[in-house]
Amino acid sequence: MRISLRRALSALTAALLVGAALVPARAASERGVEASGGRAEHDRVVAVWTPERVAQAVPRDFELDPATGRFRPRPAKKPDGTPGGGKPGGGDDGGDSVGSETVTAASWNAGGRVAGTTGKVLFSFGTSYYVCSASVVHDQGDPQQPNVDDGLADASLILTAAHCVYDEVGDVFAENWMFIPNYDADPARLTTDGSFCDGTLHGCWTAEAIAVHTGYANAGGFNTQAVQHDFAVVRVGEGGHVDEDGDWIDSQLDVVVASQPASFDEVDGTTTPDTFLFGYPAEKKYDGTDLIYSRGPLGYDPNTGGATYRVDSNLNGGSSGGGWYVTFDEGSGTGVQISVNSYGYTGIKAMHGPVFSTATEAVYD
Repeated sequence: MRISLRRALSALTAALLVGAALVPARAASERGVEASGGRAEHDRVVAVWTPERVAQAVPRDFELDPATGRFRPRPAKKPDGTPGGGKPGGGDDGGDSVGSETVTAASWNAGGRVAGTTGKVLFSFGTSYYVCSASVVHDQGDPQQPNVDDGLADASLILTAAHCVYDEVGDVFAENWMFIPNYDADPARLTTDGSFCDGTLHGCWTAEAIAVHTGYANAGGFNTQAVQHDFAVVRVGEGGHVDEDGDWIDSQLDVVVASQPASFDEVDGTTTPDTFLFGYPAEKKYDGTDLIYSRGPLGYDPNTGGATYRVDSNLNGGSSGGGWYVTFDEGSGTGVQISVNSYGYTGIKAMHGPVFSTATEAVYD
């Protein structure tokens, strides 16, 4: 496991390092520890994401080219077909209607918990800006009351794809990593001045620590080994909006939007017909402001020997890292997360994701 630390070591973070001692922690940058701790780093990251930089962010997604048998970066396109990131506005619902047995892509308009726990992710590698998706999950406390007696006071956990936090070729963690929950409810306009985060419903949360599995970090590229370990856990501290005095308002993420449980046992695709996928696609007909979902039977990818999941879906670039749920209740928007959006195939309308396992649980722990 590899861990990126974003702030001064707290007692919790020190304990996290002990649990991950199989591989030494790697610093995400050469910046020294700031005396003011997490708040100063949070404010710095929020300041990085001006509306102009958000508009430049493109999906960091991959697809398998059947002709070569290799994964390659999927070229990101605006809704009008030109290179670059999305623009504000409503996304196309893909033509499927809510309530049909199979939904390849449709706007999620039913609300519920999943609307709040699914969010948009922004991050950078060098001077390149990217967008993904992610979801808030229970931590190790009482599943019904996250952060109770578990040492994670004022902190929350987020599940996403490893390629949304780590460059598997450059061997570096992402910088300026930021999560915006329930972005669909009030997308910030990118053509105005001022703070991007202030223009969103709940504000933004920034990474304190990031963990990926060595199976991903040591894969040497986005390949069949990497896709089996394309999951990551991000710890965030206080965030959201501040009042006129600069004090946090409802600062703990999983108190503001709640969280969903995750399962680390493989699901039998032959007996689990309904799987719900969520994300913020940001290319082609989508613009990254609309929460889109797919629903369909859970299967396996034959090209990885059944080592990864598959669901028919039209979700595209920007939805990487969004959660997959089984035993999902559409009325309450609650379910159990079993995977994340990971990769696709050239010319095939399907999304694939890693099988959560004991390896995922080790990163989570």
